[in-house]
Amino acid sequence: MANELVINISPFESRAALIENGNVVEIYIERNHGSHLIGNVYKGRVLKVLPGMGAAFVDIGLERSAFLYVADVVEERYDELFADWTKETDNDIRMSINSPVTSATAHIEDLLQEGQEVLVQVARPPLSGKGARLTSHITLPGHYLVLMPTVNHVGVSRRIDDDAERARLKEVLLTIKPPECGLIARTASGGASLEKLASELEFLWQLWDNLLKKKETAATPSLLHRELDISLRVVRDLFTKDVDHLIVDDLGVYNKIASFLETFNPQLKYFVELYQGEEPLFELYGIEHELQRALGKKVWLKSGGYIIIEPTEALVVIDVNTGRYVGKHNLEETILKTNLEAVKEIAYQLRLRSIGGLIVIDFIDMEKESNREKVYNALREALKKDRAKTSVLRMSELGLIEMTRQRTRESLHHLLTEPCPYCDEKGFIRSRITIAYDILREIMSEVGKLPGEHILVEVHTEIAKVLLDEGNQTLEGLESQYHKKITVRSNPDLHLEQYGISV
Repeated sequence: MANELVINISPFESRAALIENGNVVEIYIERNHGSHLIGNVYKGRVLKVLPGMGAAFVDIGLERSAFLYVADVVEERYDELFADWTKETDNDIRMSINSPVTSATAHIEDLLQEGQEVLVQVARPPLSGKGARLTSHITLPGHYLVLMPTVNHVGVSRRIDDDAERARLKEVLLTIKPPECGLIARTASGGASLEKLASELEFLWQLWDNLLKKKETAATPSLLHRELDISLRVVRDLFTKDVDHLIVDDLGVYNKIASFLETFNPQLKYFVELYQGEEPLFELYGIEHELQRALGKKVWLKSGGYIIIEPTEALVVIDVNTGRYVGKHNLEETILKTNLEAVKEIAYQLRLRSIGGLIVIDFIDMEKESNREKVYNALREALKKDRAKTSVLRMSELGLIEMTRQRTRESLHHLLTEPCPYCDEKGFIRSRITIAYDILREIMSEVGKLPGEHILVEVHTEIAKVLLDEGNQTLEGLESQYHKKITVRSNPDLHLEQYGISV
């Protein structure tokens, strides 16, 4: 089946989904009331240096101070500079600056002082009440290349597995690379000519030069370079030769994507389609259903077993159970089959839900060491398709596997849910803004079909506040477009997730 990129644009939210062989594997959401921070470059000021933590707090103009670890200041850390690109590096072809300073020997108080101005990039967004994580090593990604102007390094994407092509790209990068800077050939660079790569490098280098000039006159703190919005970001990062088709439901964004591709890869623009159908695009592709499924704790396996995914403050716990599956021969075989089936679903759910950090998987206990090894190897193999960096420890005798997955963005759980007010925050429900946006999408889908000149939307009081604040502009636009009056009625007796749309 075809691999596709699906982009849904609304006045209040932009969403994109990557579909591989008919399965939704990654979902990206960017809300207009917030901002995407990963990749943004700032001129910041050191507020406080904490020798005991090996870190410093830096003011970059956000509500909460960001933090910069010593490991993100010294020169050795180019292999984990930027979460989105760690999968693109190759250990066997590094060329680092010869420096005696390492993260193990460096002291943050020797590198940074309070009041010092620093050039930094957001490597991880603010999560769970913590500030953004910064790096002093800037990375500027293009379609074919990633420029690393502060580190002397060459790398080729691991997804390019043809040895001859890898060797060619290494030679090209060494030929065009400016002194004392780094370049990574991304997956899309496979087959690209020297001229194309050199042209993109020239563009990225000019971007870096302009950034440095802006730094000289900019106030502190200030934003020097903003990362692309979600629509262009997924085109740049995901729209490769492995993706057969891109479909978007907004004319303005369609034109923007076409213009963007004209610069980087004109051939790809012929595989971009503007969707103009009546059925909402995410419903047409079944993505809305997968979104709702991604918020549930229990995920059923085809055999009748199931897994439970439980996010906590410190880690994510995944429990595997046989459920209704009773097997055919013996208990050990039944358990092994359930665990192996769970491995594939777990790898899929990690990508779909964008789960990061520490993850503990409680597989069903197996007596044979060989079976434990089979499950461990199957998990490592299933994770190879993951763009995020993962590290997996061997299964313990208790059937536990500990692993980490790099946090490249906020998880769907954190983005779309909030603690449930009905059970004293013991569980989670969809957040107020998620509920309000779902209602807005339904109104947009139904407003032209409903009879009469008046539409009544009855919702819980808290949801009404969000609709009349975040969604007010959208509602006014629909009223003007369809010449209908849309009234939002507050009803405190409704459950937060209950609502009604009537005429």
